[in-house]
Amino acid sequence: MVPQVKPAGRPAGTTRRLVAVTAEGVASGAPLMVGSKLLQGWLTASGVPLALIGLIPLAELPYTLKLFWAPLLDRWPIPWPDRRRGWLLVMQLLLVAVIAAMALLRPSTDPANLTAIGVAALVLAICSATQDIAVDAYRTDLLPEAERGPGAAAAALGYRAAMLSVGAGGFLLADRYGWPAAFLAAAGLVAAVVPFTLTAPKLRPVEHAVTSLRQAVVGPAREFVRRAGPNRTWQLLLLVLLYRWPDGLLSAMAIPFLKLQGFSEADIGLVQGGWAIGATMVGTLLGGTLFAWLGMNRSLWLFAIAGAAGNLSYWALARFGGGFTGLIAAVSLENVSGGMVGAVFVALLMSLCNPRFSATQYALLSGVYAMSRSLLSAPAGLVAERVGWPGFFLLTVLAAVPALLLLTRLAPWSESEARGAFDPARDPT
Repeated sequence: MVPQVKPAGRPAGTTRRLVAVTAEGVASGAPLMVGSKLLQGWLTASGVPLALIGLIPLAELPYTLKLFWAPLLDRWPIPWPDRRRGWLLVMQLLLVAVIAAMALLRPSTDPANLTAIGVAALVLAICSATQDIAVDAYRTDLLPEAERGPGAAAAALGYRAAMLSVGAGGFLLADRYGWPAAFLAAAGLVAAVVPFTLTAPKLRPVEHAVTSLRQAVVGPAREFVRRAGPNRTWQLLLLVLLYRWPDGLLSAMAIPFLKLQGFSEADIGLVQGGWAIGATMVGTLLGGTLFAWLGMNRSLWLFAIAGAAGNLSYWALARFGGGFTGLIAAVSLENVSGGMVGAVFVALLMSLCNPRFSATQYALLSGVYAMSRSLLSAPAGLVAERVGWPGFFLLTVLAAVPALLLLTRLAPWSESEARGAFDPARDPT
Protein backbone atom coordinates (compact mmCIF):
# COMPACT_ATOMS: atom_id res chain seq x y z
CA MET A 1 0.00 0.00 0.00
CA VAL A 2 1.33 3.42 -0.92
CA PRO A 3 1.45 5.65 2.16
CA GLN A 4 -0.67 8.78 2.03
CA VAL A 5 1.22 12.02 1.94
CA LYS A 6 -0.11 14.78 4.11
CA PRO A 7 -0.97 17.76 1.91
CA ALA A 8 1.35 20.72 2.28
CA GLY A 9 -0.05 23.56 4.28
CA ARG A 10 -2.75 21.47 5.91
CA PRO A 11 -3.76 23.10 9.23
CA ALA A 12 -2.47 21.53 12.42
CA GLY A 13 -4.91 19.59 14.58
CA THR A 14 -7.30 21.21 16.99
CA THR A 15 -5.42 19.89 20.03
CA ARG A 16 -2.14 21.46 18.91
CA ARG A 17 -3.82 24.80 18.35
CA LEU A 18 -5.54 24.77 21.73
CA VAL A 19 -2.32 23.76 23.51
CA ALA A 20 -0.51 26.61 21.75
CA VAL A 21 -3.01 29.31 22.75
CA THR A 22 -3.12 27.94 26.32
CA ALA A 23 0.66 28.20 26.60
CA GLU A 24 0.64 31.75 25.23
CA GLY A 25 -2.05 32.59 27.78
CA VAL A 26 0.36 31.49 30.50
CA ALA A 27 3.10 33.71 29.06
CA SER A 28 0.66 36.62 28.96
CA GLY A 29 -0.64 36.30 32.52
CA ALA A 30 2.65 35.75 34.37
CA PRO A 31 4.36 39.13 33.70
CA LEU A 32 1.24 41.07 34.67
CA MET A 33 1.22 39.47 38.13
CA VAL A 34 4.98 39.99 38.51
CA GLY A 35 4.68 43.72 37.81
CA SER A 36 1.69 44.20 40.08
CA LYS A 37 1.07 41.77 42.96
CA LEU A 38 4.56 40.27 43.33
CA LEU A 39 6.40 43.58 43.12
CA GLN A 40 3.93 45.29 45.44
CA GLY A 41 4.35 42.49 47.99
CA TRP A 42 8.15 42.79 47.93
CA LEU A 43 8.06 46.58 48.27
CA THR A 44 5.62 46.36 51.19
CA ALA A 45 7.72 43.71 52.95
CA SER A 46 10.81 45.92 52.46
CA GLY A 47 9.21 48.88 54.24
CA VAL A 48 8.78 51.12 51.20
CA PRO A 49 6.17 53.83 51.99
CA LEU A 50 2.66 53.16 50.72
CA ALA A 51 2.63 56.47 48.84
CA LEU A 52 5.53 55.27 46.70
CA ILE A 53 4.07 51.78 46.24
CA GLY A 54 0.90 53.46 45.01
CA LEU A 55 2.86 54.89 42.06
CA ILE A 56 3.70 51.43 40.67
CA PRO A 57 0.46 51.22 38.62
CA LEU A 58 1.72 54.19 36.58
CA ALA A 59 4.31 51.82 35.12
CA GLU A 60 1.42 49.72 33.79
CA LEU A 61 0.28 52.45 31.37
CA PRO A 62 1.79 50.53 28.40
CA TYR A 63 -1.08 48.03 28.73
CA THR A 64 -3.49 50.89 28.03
CA LEU A 65 -1.36 52.61 25.36
CA LYS A 66 -0.28 49.48 23.43
CA LEU A 67 -2.68 50.21 20.57
CA PHE A 68 -0.37 53.07 19.53
CA TRP A 69 2.52 50.75 18.65
CA ALA A 70 0.50 47.71 17.59
CA PRO A 71 0.80 48.79 13.91
CA LEU A 72 4.57 48.24 14.16
CA LEU A 73 3.97 44.50 14.57
CA ASP A 74 1.81 44.44 11.44
CA ARG A 75 4.30 46.51 9.45
CA TRP A 76 7.54 44.79 10.53
CA PRO A 77 6.82 41.13 11.28
CA ILE A 78 9.72 38.99 12.43
CA PRO A 79 9.52 36.18 9.85
CA TRP A 80 10.90 33.27 11.91
CA PRO A 81 9.24 31.05 13.12
CA ASP A 82 6.37 33.02 11.50
CA ARG A 83 5.11 36.59 11.42
CA ARG A 84 3.54 36.43 14.90
CA ARG A 85 5.70 33.87 16.70
CA GLY A 86 8.81 35.83 15.78
CA TRP A 87 7.61 38.70 17.98
CA LEU A 88 6.43 36.24 20.62
CA LEU A 89 9.83 34.60 20.82
CA VAL A 90 11.73 37.90 21.11
CA MET A 91 9.38 39.29 23.76
CA GLN A 92 9.40 36.10 25.82
CA LEU A 93 13.19 35.96 25.89
CA LEU A 94 13.27 39.62 26.93
CA LEU A 95 10.66 38.98 29.63
CA VAL A 96 12.68 36.09 31.04
CA ALA A 97 15.73 38.35 31.23
CA VAL A 98 13.86 41.30 32.75
CA ILE A 99 12.01 39.26 35.39
CA ALA A 100 15.19 37.40 36.34
CA ALA A 101 17.06 40.71 36.58
CA MET A 102 14.35 42.04 38.93
CA ALA A 103 15.47 39.40 41.44
CA LEU A 104 18.65 41.48 41.81
CA LEU A 105 16.74 44.56 42.94
CA ARG A 106 17.11 45.74 46.51
CA PRO A 107 13.92 47.58 47.51
CA SER A 108 14.48 50.43 49.95
CA THR A 109 13.76 54.13 50.30
CA ASP A 110 17.05 55.01 48.58
CA PRO A 111 16.26 57.14 45.49
CA ALA A 112 18.63 55.19 43.25
CA ASN A 113 17.03 51.88 44.21
CA LEU A 114 13.52 53.26 43.75
CA THR A 115 14.48 54.60 40.32
CA ALA A 116 15.85 51.20 39.31
CA ILE A 117 12.62 49.52 40.46
CA GLY A 118 10.51 52.01 38.51
CA VAL A 119 12.56 51.54 35.34
CA ALA A 120 12.41 47.76 35.68
CA ALA A 121 8.63 47.83 36.16
CA LEU A 122 8.22 50.06 33.11
CA VAL A 123 10.43 47.89 30.88
CA LEU A 124 8.55 44.81 32.09
CA ALA A 125 5.19 46.41 31.21
CA ILE A 126 6.36 47.50 27.74
CA CYS A 127 7.65 44.01 26.90
CA SER A 128 4.56 42.36 28.38
CA ALA A 129 2.13 44.67 26.57
CA THR A 130 3.97 44.08 23.27
CA GLN A 131 3.80 40.34 23.89
CA ASP A 132 0.03 40.70 24.51
CA ILE A 133 -0.35 42.34 21.09
CA ALA A 134 1.44 39.41 19.46
CA VAL A 135 -0.46 36.80 21.54
CA ASP A 136 -3.84 38.27 20.54
CA ALA A 137 -2.79 38.48 16.89
CA TYR A 138 -1.41 34.93 16.81
CA ARG A 139 -4.55 33.48 18.41
CA THR A 140 -6.75 35.46 16.02
CA ASP A 141 -4.81 34.36 12.93
CA LEU A 142 -4.43 30.73 14.04
CA LEU A 143 -7.91 29.64 15.09
CA PRO A 144 -10.57 28.75 12.53
CA GLU A 145 -14.11 29.95 13.13
CA ALA A 146 -15.32 26.78 14.89
CA GLU A 147 -12.43 26.89 17.40
CA ARG A 148 -12.64 30.52 18.47
CA GLY A 149 -14.81 29.82 21.50
CA PRO A 150 -12.75 26.88 22.79
CA GLY A 151 -9.58 28.78 21.89
CA ALA A 152 -10.67 31.86 23.84
CA ALA A 153 -11.47 29.61 26.80
CA ALA A 154 -8.11 27.83 26.56
CA ALA A 155 -6.24 31.13 26.43
CA ALA A 156 -8.17 32.46 29.44
CA LEU A 157 -7.49 29.28 31.41
CA GLY A 158 -3.77 29.58 30.73
CA TYR A 159 -3.85 33.26 31.66
CA ARG A 160 -5.61 32.65 34.97
CA ALA A 161 -3.50 29.61 35.78
CA ALA A 162 -0.43 31.83 35.45
CA MET A 163 -2.05 34.47 37.67
CA LEU A 164 -2.69 31.85 40.35
CA SER A 165 0.79 30.37 40.00
CA VAL A 166 2.60 33.70 40.26
CA GLY A 167 0.13 35.33 42.65
CA ALA A 168 -0.34 32.50 45.14
CA GLY A 169 2.75 30.39 44.41
CA GLY A 170 5.02 33.42 44.28
CA PHE A 171 4.02 34.56 47.76
CA LEU A 172 4.49 31.04 49.13
CA LEU A 173 8.00 30.90 47.63
CA ALA A 174 8.79 34.36 48.97
CA ASP A 175 7.73 33.32 52.46
CA ARG A 176 9.91 30.20 52.39
CA TYR A 177 12.93 31.15 50.26
CA GLY A 178 12.81 34.94 49.89
CA TRP A 179 11.52 37.33 47.26
CA PRO A 180 14.31 36.84 44.68
CA ALA A 181 13.34 33.15 44.49
CA ALA A 182 9.77 34.16 43.65
CA PHE A 183 10.93 36.35 40.76
CA LEU A 184 13.29 33.66 39.43
CA ALA A 185 10.44 31.13 39.53
CA ALA A 186 8.22 33.54 37.57
CA ALA A 187 11.00 33.97 35.00
CA GLY A 188 11.23 30.19 34.79
CA LEU A 189 7.48 29.96 34.12
CA VAL A 190 7.77 32.31 31.14
CA ALA A 191 10.88 30.45 29.94
CA ALA A 192 8.90 27.19 30.02
CA VAL A 193 6.57 28.64 27.35
CA VAL A 194 9.41 29.27 24.87
CA PRO A 195 9.54 25.64 23.62
CA PHE A 196 5.77 25.78 23.05
CA THR A 197 6.24 28.96 21.02
CA LEU A 198 8.92 27.34 18.88
CA THR A 199 6.85 24.22 18.17
CA ALA A 200 3.40 25.85 17.89
CA PRO A 201 1.45 25.56 14.59
CA LYS A 202 2.76 27.79 11.84
CA LEU A 203 0.57 30.53 10.40
CA ARG A 204 -0.32 30.69 6.75
CA PRO A 205 1.21 33.72 5.00
CA VAL A 206 -1.10 36.64 4.24
CA GLU A 207 -1.84 37.34 0.59
CA HIS A 208 -1.03 41.06 0.68
CA ALA A 209 1.64 41.96 3.23
CA VAL A 210 1.66 45.40 4.80
CA THR A 211 4.34 47.35 2.98
CA SER A 212 4.41 50.77 4.67
CA LEU A 213 3.91 52.29 8.10
CA ARG A 214 1.12 54.48 6.76
CA GLN A 215 -0.65 51.38 5.51
CA ALA A 216 -0.19 49.73 8.92
CA VAL A 217 -1.69 52.77 10.70
CA VAL A 218 -4.50 53.73 8.31
CA GLY A 219 -5.16 50.35 6.71
CA PRO A 220 -6.80 48.58 9.71
CA ALA A 221 -9.54 51.20 10.11
CA ARG A 222 -10.05 51.56 6.37
CA GLU A 223 -10.35 47.78 5.88
CA PHE A 224 -12.75 47.45 8.82
CA VAL A 225 -15.04 50.22 7.56
CA ARG A 226 -14.96 48.84 4.00
CA ARG A 227 -15.81 45.35 5.20
CA ALA A 228 -18.55 46.28 7.68
CA GLY A 229 -19.91 49.40 5.98
CA PRO A 230 -19.98 52.86 7.61
CA ASN A 231 -23.33 52.36 9.34
CA ARG A 232 -22.52 48.92 10.72
CA THR A 233 -19.02 49.98 11.81
CA TRP A 234 -20.21 52.26 14.60
CA GLN A 235 -22.78 49.67 15.66
CA LEU A 236 -20.10 46.99 15.97
CA LEU A 237 -17.89 49.32 17.99
CA LEU A 238 -20.85 50.14 20.22
CA LEU A 239 -21.49 46.42 20.73
CA VAL A 240 -17.83 45.90 21.73
CA LEU A 241 -18.16 48.82 24.16
CA LEU A 242 -21.42 47.69 25.75
CA TYR A 243 -21.40 43.89 25.68
CA ARG A 244 -19.49 43.54 28.96
CA TRP A 245 -20.73 46.77 30.54
CA PRO A 246 -22.83 44.92 33.19
CA ASP A 247 -19.70 43.10 34.31
CA GLY A 248 -17.73 46.34 34.51
CA LEU A 249 -20.38 48.07 36.62
CA LEU A 250 -20.63 45.21 39.07
CA SER A 251 -16.86 44.75 39.35
CA ALA A 252 -16.42 48.42 40.22
CA MET A 253 -18.62 48.08 43.32
CA ALA A 254 -18.31 44.41 44.34
CA ILE A 255 -15.62 44.90 47.01
CA PRO A 256 -17.16 48.05 48.56
CA PHE A 257 -20.55 46.32 48.66
CA LEU A 258 -19.20 43.22 50.40
CA LYS A 259 -17.23 45.32 52.88
CA LEU A 260 -20.26 47.46 53.75
CA GLN A 261 -22.33 44.30 54.15
CA GLY A 262 -20.09 43.38 57.05
CA PHE A 263 -17.94 40.67 55.49
CA SER A 264 -14.41 40.51 56.87
CA GLU A 265 -11.27 41.15 54.85
CA ALA A 266 -10.41 37.47 55.25
CA ASP A 267 -13.78 36.36 53.85
CA ILE A 268 -13.57 38.80 50.94
CA GLY A 269 -9.98 37.84 50.15
CA LEU A 270 -10.74 34.12 50.25
CA VAL A 271 -13.83 34.37 48.09
CA GLN A 272 -12.79 37.10 45.63
CA GLY A 273 -9.12 36.13 45.41
CA GLY A 274 -9.42 32.36 45.20
CA TRP A 275 -12.96 31.07 44.82
CA ALA A 276 -13.92 33.69 42.23
CA ILE A 277 -10.95 32.86 40.00
CA GLY A 278 -11.83 29.18 40.16
CA ALA A 279 -15.47 29.92 39.30
CA THR A 280 -14.37 32.10 36.39
CA MET A 281 -12.19 29.29 35.06
CA VAL A 282 -15.15 26.90 35.28
CA GLY A 283 -17.34 29.41 33.44
CA THR A 284 -14.69 29.98 30.80
CA LEU A 285 -14.37 26.24 30.18
CA LEU A 286 -18.16 25.86 30.07
CA GLY A 287 -18.46 28.80 27.69
CA GLY A 288 -15.85 27.41 25.32
CA THR A 289 -17.54 24.00 25.31
CA LEU A 290 -21.01 25.42 24.67
CA PHE A 291 -19.65 27.77 22.00
CA ALA A 292 -18.46 24.81 19.94
CA TRP A 293 -22.04 23.51 19.97
CA LEU A 294 -24.02 26.75 19.73
CA GLY A 295 -21.87 28.85 17.41
CA MET A 296 -21.06 32.55 17.64
CA ASN A 297 -24.42 34.32 17.48
CA ARG A 298 -26.41 32.03 19.75
CA SER A 299 -23.56 32.09 22.26
CA LEU A 300 -23.55 35.89 22.20
CA TRP A 301 -27.27 35.91 23.03
CA LEU A 302 -27.35 33.17 25.65
CA PHE A 303 -24.16 34.16 27.45
CA ALA A 304 -25.24 37.82 27.65
CA ILE A 305 -28.49 36.70 29.28
CA ALA A 306 -26.56 34.37 31.60
CA GLY A 307 -24.26 37.24 32.56
CA ALA A 308 -27.19 39.48 33.44
CA ALA A 309 -28.73 36.65 35.45
CA GLY A 310 -25.43 36.23 37.30
CA ASN A 311 -25.62 39.87 38.37
CA LEU A 312 -29.05 39.13 39.87
CA SER A 313 -27.30 36.98 42.46
CA TYR A 314 -25.78 40.15 43.93
CA TRP A 315 -29.21 41.76 43.98
CA ALA A 316 -30.50 38.74 45.95
CA LEU A 317 -27.59 39.02 48.37
CA ALA A 318 -28.29 42.74 48.87
CA ARG A 319 -32.04 42.23 49.19
CA PHE A 320 -32.26 39.07 51.27
CA GLY A 321 -28.80 38.55 52.78
CA GLY A 322 -27.64 35.00 53.31
CA GLY A 323 -24.36 35.38 55.16
CA PHE A 324 -21.23 33.61 53.99
CA THR A 325 -23.26 30.95 52.15
CA GLY A 326 -25.07 33.66 50.22
CA LEU A 327 -21.73 35.28 49.44
CA ILE A 328 -20.33 32.03 48.01
CA ALA A 329 -23.48 31.51 45.94
CA ALA A 330 -23.47 35.06 44.55
CA VAL A 331 -19.78 35.07 43.69
CA SER A 332 -20.03 31.61 42.11
CA LEU A 333 -22.99 32.45 39.87
CA GLU A 334 -21.62 35.83 38.85
CA ASN A 335 -18.14 34.54 38.03
CA VAL A 336 -19.28 31.38 36.21
CA SER A 337 -21.53 33.49 33.97
CA GLY A 338 -18.80 36.11 33.67
CA GLY A 339 -16.36 33.45 32.45
CA MET A 340 -18.86 32.45 29.76
CA VAL A 341 -19.30 36.07 28.70
CA GLY A 342 -15.52 36.56 28.56
CA ALA A 343 -15.02 33.50 26.35
CA VAL A 344 -17.56 34.51 23.71
CA PHE A 345 -16.42 38.14 23.82
CA VAL A 346 -12.83 37.24 22.96
CA ALA A 347 -14.18 35.02 20.19
CA LEU A 348 -16.20 37.99 18.88
CA LEU A 349 -13.12 40.24 18.81
CA MET A 350 -11.16 37.59 16.93
CA SER A 351 -13.94 37.24 14.36
CA LEU A 352 -13.81 40.97 13.61
CA CYS A 353 -10.09 41.02 12.72
CA ASN A 354 -8.46 40.59 9.32
CA PRO A 355 -5.21 38.54 9.67
CA ARG A 356 -3.44 41.21 7.64
CA PHE A 357 -4.07 43.78 10.39
CA SER A 358 -4.98 41.58 13.37
CA ALA A 359 -2.38 43.08 15.74
CA THR A 360 -3.75 46.59 15.28
CA GLN A 361 -7.43 45.74 14.90
CA TYR A 362 -7.51 43.55 18.01
CA ALA A 363 -5.65 46.19 20.03
CA LEU A 364 -8.11 48.86 18.88
CA LEU A 365 -11.16 46.73 19.67
CA SER A 366 -9.84 45.76 23.10
CA GLY A 367 -9.13 49.44 23.72
CA VAL A 368 -12.76 50.27 22.96
CA TYR A 369 -13.85 47.55 25.39
CA ALA A 370 -11.52 48.93 28.08
CA MET A 371 -13.55 52.13 28.13
CA SER A 372 -16.57 50.20 29.42
CA ARG A 373 -14.56 49.20 32.50
CA SER A 374 -13.23 52.71 33.03
CA LEU A 375 -15.28 55.60 31.67
CA LEU A 376 -18.68 53.90 31.53
CA SER A 377 -18.26 52.27 34.94
CA ALA A 378 -16.91 55.39 36.66
CA PRO A 379 -20.37 56.60 37.87
CA ALA A 380 -21.08 53.24 39.55
CA GLY A 381 -20.39 54.53 43.07
CA LEU A 382 -22.56 57.59 42.60
CA VAL A 383 -25.44 55.48 41.27
CA ALA A 384 -25.11 53.03 44.18
CA GLU A 385 -25.29 55.91 46.66
CA ARG A 386 -28.39 57.34 45.01
CA VAL A 387 -30.48 54.20 44.50
CA GLY A 388 -29.10 51.81 47.13
CA TRP A 389 -27.51 48.42 46.62
CA PRO A 390 -30.57 46.42 45.45
CA GLY A 391 -31.46 49.11 42.94
CA PHE A 392 -27.88 49.39 41.74
CA PHE A 393 -27.56 45.68 41.02
CA LEU A 394 -30.87 45.70 39.15
CA LEU A 395 -29.47 48.52 37.02
CA THR A 396 -26.41 46.39 36.22
CA VAL A 397 -28.84 43.76 34.91
CA LEU A 398 -30.65 46.35 32.79
CA ALA A 399 -27.28 47.48 31.42
CA ALA A 400 -27.36 44.31 29.29
CA VAL A 401 -30.36 45.59 27.30
CA PRO A 402 -28.45 47.92 24.90
CA ALA A 403 -26.14 45.08 23.85
CA LEU A 404 -29.08 42.73 23.34
CA LEU A 405 -30.78 45.32 21.14
CA LEU A 406 -27.60 45.64 19.07
CA LEU A 407 -27.44 41.85 18.72
CA THR A 408 -30.83 41.89 16.97
CA ARG A 409 -29.20 43.90 14.18
CA LEU A 410 -25.64 42.58 14.22
CA ALA A 411 -25.89 38.94 15.32
CA PRO A 412 -29.37 37.53 14.57
CA TRP A 413 -30.14 34.21 16.25
CA SER A 414 -30.65 32.48 12.91
CA GLU A 415 -27.23 33.46 11.51
CA SER A 416 -23.88 31.90 12.41
CA GLU A 417 -21.53 34.92 12.48
CA ALA A 418 -21.82 38.58 13.39
CA ARG A 419 -22.52 40.80 10.42
CA GLY A 420 -19.33 42.58 9.42
CA ALA A 421 -17.08 39.78 10.72
CA PHE A 422 -14.05 38.82 8.63
CA ASP A 423 -14.84 36.10 6.08
CA PRO A 424 -11.73 34.41 4.62
CA ALA A 425 -13.77 33.22 1.64
CA ARG A 426 -14.80 36.77 0.74
CA ASP A 427 -12.46 39.30 2.33
CA PRO A 428 -8.84 39.54 1.10
CA THR A 429 -6.00 39.30 3.60
